[in-house]
Amino acid sequence: MDFKNFIKASRMKRWDFIIIIILVLLSFAPWVISARNRLSGEHVVYTAILRVDGQEMKEFPLDEDTTYRYDDPDGDFNLIEVDNGRIRIKEANCGDQVCVRRGWISRGGQSIVCLPHRVIIEVVASDGSMEGSHIY
Repeated sequence: MDFKNFIKASRMKRWDFIIIIILVLLSFAPWVISARNRLSGEHVVYTAILRVDGQEMKEFPLDEDTTYRYDDPDGDFNLIEVDNGRIRIKEANCGDQVCVRRGWISRGGQSIVCLPHRVIIEVVASDGSMEGSHIY
């Protein structure tokens, strides 16, 4: 079946095809804009925010290697490690250890949650993007 017979058999008009092609091309717009922003030379800074009970306690720039121990008044602790552009909870005295098993995070929008201690660590990008860190 050639293209002209296909068009006649599909009962679609010329503008239907034009609209479909435009919509397909527009579906790539977010990817193009994101790639352009990455290549524009802007330096994106990734920061991890430690929150306890919803209150911001500390910020960790992911480009600075450090270790921090969060202790609460009840004797609970979380040992937080930042290394090579990523962050994790290295050690905790909670029962389930889900936060420790979560491992390393480094991309905007990722988080580590320790429910027994009500601790959340979330990575945010300076440009608000949800893309990955380029530091590894």
